[in-house]
Amino acid sequence: MADRAGERTGILGVNGAGKSTLLGLVAGTVQPTSGRVKRGKTVRIAQLDQRLADLDEIADERVSAVIAQQRASYTSGGQELTPGQLLERLGFSSAQLSTPVKDLSGGQKRRLQLLLILLDEPNVLILDEPTNDLDTDMLTAMEDLLDSWPGTLLVVSHDRYLLERVTDQQYAVLDGHLRHLPGGVDEYLGLSAGRGAAERRIEPGIEPAEIASPRTSGALAGAARRDAEKERAAIDRRLAKLGELIAAQHTAFAEHDQSDYVGLGALQSRLAELESETASLEERWLELSEALEA
Repeated sequence: MADRAGERTGILGVNGAGKSTLLGLVAGTVQPTSGRVKRGKTVRIAQLDQRLADLDEIADERVSAVIAQQRASYTSGGQELTPGQLLERLGFSSAQLSTPVKDLSGGQKRRLQLLLILLDEPNVLILDEPTNDLDTDMLTAMEDLLDSWPGTLLVVSHDRYLLERVTDQQYAVLDGHLRHLPGGVDEYLGLSAGRGAAERRIEPGIEPAEIASPRTSGALAGAARRDAEKERAAIDRRLAKLGELIAAQHTAFAEHDQSDYVGLGALQSRLAELESETASLEERWLELSEALEA
């Protein structure tokens, strides 16, 4: 997978496929039953997992006391941030600084966990379903931080837009084997189409059963509304990325050898795919907006 420093890799697969075992092998918390795992001597691995177990030792400490023990600054996107500024960027209010860690919400604990990991400056970061318990604003803040993070990134998530935003290549765990996906999430969906609905859990953000027809389902409330807001925000991020890809494709087309009809055809096909995805996402964005404004 990650052969070079700075690679950003996403892992796809249904629940129970072996994604967590794979992450454990990489992190060293799981030992292989055969073969061996080779790690570089300078590799420093940190993992943001679903269990938040690494916060247990500081559960009784106040957030301010935990932060006071950390390094004085952190560089993000060329900007020096203090731990306090980083906390603020991750959505902590000044009042929450006096809160014991054990009394934080699930999302706040996950944000604190990410902060502590970043301040420790590992060069390999493993994220296991990092969007759990995060609202839309915090998801955006986390993505912004990851955009400027210089190390190697390994992400497991059912959020396709997170994967497409922060990773450059994707692999799938299928039938106990790791398969490279040059076509990204779309290729995974195509491969899993014949494996049953249970294997197609990766979606833009919400399950079809929760909001099957936004145009006719009436006003959304509770979890369904939060999920719809999260999906719409994810679509916004993906549309922005698609805009960049389409612009780059137009540039590549203009700069390509105009006598190379095969190459031009391939570029045009890719452009058509990007434009088709854009049209589909715009339609879905309108559906969600209508449901949210009902």
